[in-house]
Amino acid sequence: MKLNMIRAILILLLLGVFSLIFVFSNQNAKESTGISMKFSQGIVNLTRKNEPNEAKYKTIKAIEPIIRKLAHFTIYIAVGILSMGLLSTYKLTQAKQKIISLIIGFVYACSDEIHQLFIDGRSGEIRDVLIDTCGVIVGVMICYKVVTIVKKHFEGKIKEQKIEKINTES
Repeated sequence: MKLNMIRAILILLLLGVFSLIFVFSNQNAKESTGISMKFSQGIVNLTRKNEPNEAKYKTIKAIEPIIRKLAHFTIYIAVGILSMGLLSTYKLTQAKQKIISLIIGFVYACSDEIHQLFIDGRSGEIRDVLIDTCGVIVGVMICYKVVTIVKKHFEGKIKEQKIEKINTES
C-alpha cells in the first residue's frame, strides 16, 4: 500500500511539472520574455544596487537569455528526478530506469518545442531540447545517487537487525 501511495505522489508531481512546462510554453513571446526579464531585473537589482540604470539595463539584457536557458535546464532536472524516482519503485534494472527516464524527458522536451511552434512569437529550438535533455540527465543522476544512498542505508539496517536477532537467539 505504501509503495502505491509513493507512486501516486510521484506521478502527480511529474504531471504537475509537465503542466507547469506546458503553461510556460503556452505564453506568447511577449509574456515569456516579460517573465524572464523581470527575473533578470530582480537579480541585477539585488547584485548591482549602485550601478547607473543604463548599466543595469545592459546587464539585464545580457543575462536574460541565460536565465531563460537555466529555466529550461532546472525544470527538466525536476522531470529527471521525478521520473527516475517513480521508475525506481518498480523492479527494473537501474540501466532501464535511467534509459526510460531519459526517453520520457527527451520526448516531453520534443513535444514542448513542437507546441511552441504554434504559439505567437515563439519557436521550437533543437538547442532547447538538448538543454532540457541535459537537465533530465542531471536529475536522473541526482535521483540515482540519492536512491543508492537510501538503499545502502536500509540494507545496513536490515543486516543489523538480522545480526541482532541471531545474537538474541543464541
